[in-house]
Amino acid sequence: MESLSDSDAALAALAWQIELGATEAIGNAPVDRYSLAEKALAARSAPSAQKAPVAPSPARVSAEVDAVAIAKAAVSSVSTLEALRDAMVGFEHCELKKGARNTVFADGIAGSRVMIIGEAPGRDEDREGRPFVGRAGQLLDRMLGAIGLGRAENVYITNVLPWRPPQNRDPKPEEIAMLRPFLERHVALAQPQVLVLMGNISCTAALGRRGITRMRGNWEEALGLPTLPMFHPAYLLRNPQAKREAWADLLSLNARLKDLT
Repeated sequence: MESLSDSDAALAALAWQIELGATEAIGNAPVDRYSLAEKALAARSAPSAQKAPVAPSPARVSAEVDAVAIAKAAVSSVSTLEALRDAMVGFEHCELKKGARNTVFADGIAGSRVMIIGEAPGRDEDREGRPFVGRAGQLLDRMLGAIGLGRAENVYITNVLPWRPPQNRDPKPEEIAMLRPFLERHVALAQPQVLVLMGNISCTAALGRRGITRMRGNWEEALGLPTLPMFHPAYLLRNPQAKREAWADLLSLNARLKDLT
């Protein structure tokens, strides 16, 4: 019979132990498992055995980012609309930016007497990079034209948010809060005489409350300016019966402009 080499004998012995159900390797020195169990039990029952809190690894600690403070700092030294747009494009703390095609900044004539603040870009606005260019924008143009206004002559338009929310969902409160400093600076630099807030989101951002069906048509003050809440044109497309109230609001806007001349 052929004798086994040392390595073959070791492998055979290991295989035999595995068949017997061995799952752990043993050391060269014997271990008293009973005394280990007694020591573990005593350690658990001793008052001093309570574990001290372990500090988290530096790699797991992430400082909470104050996006509102960062936004305020970003606009603090901005003195032109072009610089404001650049600051907005460079703002990296809003997740909406990652899914948007374009930063929708503004449209119309800066310095106009009327500044319209919409809610957030939709699909068409995101694609073209301008606010109010879809069906709602076309209706807005017709509404303004009915009282002798137009974005190409005497109206300036922007949104609360410059980036489209996914599936056109409503902006979240934290998104509105972090982008409000840009809106405030935008109004200050555009220097309109009156603001028009289109929809609930605009009212939330500028006035701190919502309820457009109650607020519309009632002049308020926001950001230091006379402010008129109105139905959003998209709402009027879904609810044509509300166009009568929208027409009354347009007449109120026209009368206010005449008073300011």
